[in-house]
Amino acid sequence: MCKNIEDALHQIIAVASFHLQSLSRVFKKSSPNSKLTVYLGKRDFVDHLDHVDPVDGVVLVDPEYLKDRKVFVTLTCAFRYGREDLDVLGLSFRKVLFSSTVQVFPGPPLTHQTLSQLQEKLIKKLGLHAYPFNFNIPHSLPCSVTLQPGPEDTGKRNSVHLLIRKVQYAPETPGPQPMVETSRNFLMSDRSLHLEASLDKELYYHGEPINVNVHVTNNSTKTVKKMKVSVRQFADICLFSTAQYMCPVAMVEAEDQVSPSSTLCKIYTLTPVLGPNREKRGLALDGKLKHEDTNLASSTIMKEASDKETMGILVSYKVRVKAVVSLGGDVAVELPFVLMHPKPKEETPAPPPPQPETAVLVDTSLIELEPDAPQSQVDDLVFEDFARLQLTDMNDKDDDPFC
Repeated sequence: MCKNIEDALHQIIAVASFHLQSLSRVFKKSSPNSKLTVYLGKRDFVDHLDHVDPVDGVVLVDPEYLKDRKVFVTLTCAFRYGREDLDVLGLSFRKVLFSSTVQVFPGPPLTHQTLSQLQEKLIKKLGLHAYPFNFNIPHSLPCSVTLQPGPEDTGKRNSVHLLIRKVQYAPETPGPQPMVETSRNFLMSDRSLHLEASLDKELYYHGEPINVNVHVTNNSTKTVKKMKVSVRQFADICLFSTAQYMCPVAMVEAEDQVSPSSTLCKIYTLTPVLGPNREKRGLALDGKLKHEDTNLASSTIMKEASDKETMGILVSYKVRVKAVVSLGGDVAVELPFVLMHPKPKEETPAPPPPQPETAVLVDTSLIELEPDAPQSQVDDLVFEDFARLQLTDMNDKDDDPFC
């Protein structure tokens, strides 16, 4: 008898453990008057180049407050080129790249709508006053997308403003190994200085060190005084007029001299990260949710047919290798590479625990478990507020009620 009870308790613990592992996290945010709440299954929507993750969520409305009002949800992608506190006299320092609005109430009956699995769970959990909404993000839009009401409605007590992100991850198939070489002839010298540089690969992840293989063959009469190796970030602004900003994010300067008729072969290691560059003006960063830390902007991957004007900001990276020559012009080469985040591994649900051969009666008054799977699908949601995250290394004192 004791053996059977012990086996039953182990089975219950295993089922509870499996249930916790399969919980789905849902983000929610309410309006200031708590009459309107938006639910989303995630904040980051991935651009896979051939398609973008759809935005699907649910709006919960207080029926006593709703009455004859209408409920709208707007997805807006905008490029801001000024602080929000400068928006005065009807002027807004931003350019809207895309905007789409759907009316969720009154809307078509649920039987005429195609609901995602998350929406079905939320509607079963929240009740009849939960209304689904769906958006398809165009391929051509840049990363960092804002889900918000219209600009004229921002800040009203009956609206919800929350941020989501459109992100890209590193491609599964990287490009060829970057390699470049050049030669330079000097005045009064019949021979040249040859500079060759290469990277060990084309794709690097954020925080990963970059090894730069440099080979210098000096057949000239000049002397190379030192070597400078740097990682440069380029941000092309493609809006009203095209402009490019360059910012060094990692640098190595070595007193490696190369005398006439000698060679140099050396590997220089650089790691471009945000930490030492945090105070640099004009540095491009990955779109962040407010009051969360971020990193250097990832390289932009574009489809060949994409319109640059709708991309807002195009980010690229290059390694620059320069040989500083005494009493002569310097010799330099550049190596483009890709800096991105790896694609997260898809979590595979753990297999359910094996069922015992013989059924064991357990007193349900001691432990309440749902025996049926359909009901557990409704109860496996964990709600998390869009809350401010305090960071110890950032001094952001702005009090935004919509963060």
